[in-house]
Amino acid sequence: MHGPLCSIIPPYMLRRLARQGAPEFSSAARAAKEALGHVESFRSARAKSAPGAPAGVRQAKPGPPDRSIFDANSSELLPGTLVRKEGGPPAGDPAADEAYEGLGHTHRLYADVFGRNSIDGRGLPLNATVHFGQLYDNAFWDGKQMVFGDGDGEVFERFTKSLSVIGHELAHGVTQYSAALVYRNQAGALNESMSDVFGALVEQYVKNQSAAEASWLIGEGIFTPEVEGRALRSLKAPGTAYDDDVLGKDPQPDTMDTYVRTSADNGGVHINSGIPNRAFYLVAESLGGNAWDSPGRIWYEALTGGSLPPAATFRVFARATVESAVELFGSGSPEHDAVQLAWETVKVKL
Repeated sequence: MHGPLCSIIPPYMLRRLARQGAPEFSSAARAAKEALGHVESFRSARAKSAPGAPAGVRQAKPGPPDRSIFDANSSELLPGTLVRKEGGPPAGDPAADEAYEGLGHTHRLYADVFGRNSIDGRGLPLNATVHFGQLYDNAFWDGKQMVFGDGDGEVFERFTKSLSVIGHELAHGVTQYSAALVYRNQAGALNESMSDVFGALVEQYVKNQSAAEASWLIGEGIFTPEVEGRALRSLKAPGTAYDDDVLGKDPQPDTMDTYVRTSADNGGVHINSGIPNRAFYLVAESLGGNAWDSPGRIWYEALTGGSLPPAATFRVFARATVESAVELFGSGSPEHDAVQLAWETVKVKL
């Protein structure tokens, strides 16, 4: 099964970095050009919808994870050399062991909280490759497995350092097998938003953080100290994750009033995801407690319930979350009210 290649670093960030002429960022500029070329070479694949699981198929009872970590040894050949298998001892390589733990944490969230049997709902083995390419500035889900670069060392560090990155990329697999949202325009932005939401939930679940305690950041820890920024994106406050001389300012809008209409990045999938991201945060903030409980269940049911068309808009998804809230908690419940108010706040009409 092949799905769209979904990467954590958006093309607009790579393009800006690739234009840098300062000597201290020469490696970063070169690495960004290579990463951008790689992303763009997959544009046709990413623009197509990935086949999903048939709606209504009951999942098997969640089993234990089945993880395999490979080392590409700075090549771009996948999967690479097997360095750690399920139940085996640590590889002694930080990237390999971070990937192994991250896959396990993500599997545990879906199994424990949502009763999902791995990424596809049927016990899919979780494979990941580390040390992909030379100073590769990205991490991605290619429709079958996770792939992590080591970063350029000037702007980006290794991508396995952030659990939210691992959770984000694996969530693309969940979307692929559940809703098959096309990776373009609002459906693509929803695809990215689902990954940000569940990437954040993986991190919060592992740390046992309440909605109030969580950072709500995606990619925290992958910037070097040279970067003026905390992370790639913020669900709590889209547009505030970074403001840097080299990378520019986080361009994400937080309401439909500032929705970005563009043909770049498949119609702004990484930019406009800030709008549904903030809607989820607002629901979690309103309800309090742990975001993976009521808010997570509402979003998960909306994503996996089988009602979303591949080209779903924000409005279609918003209505699906309202319906999920009513089905799970009842009409007029605090959960129902919180979901409606969140979408009204980000100016998505129901």
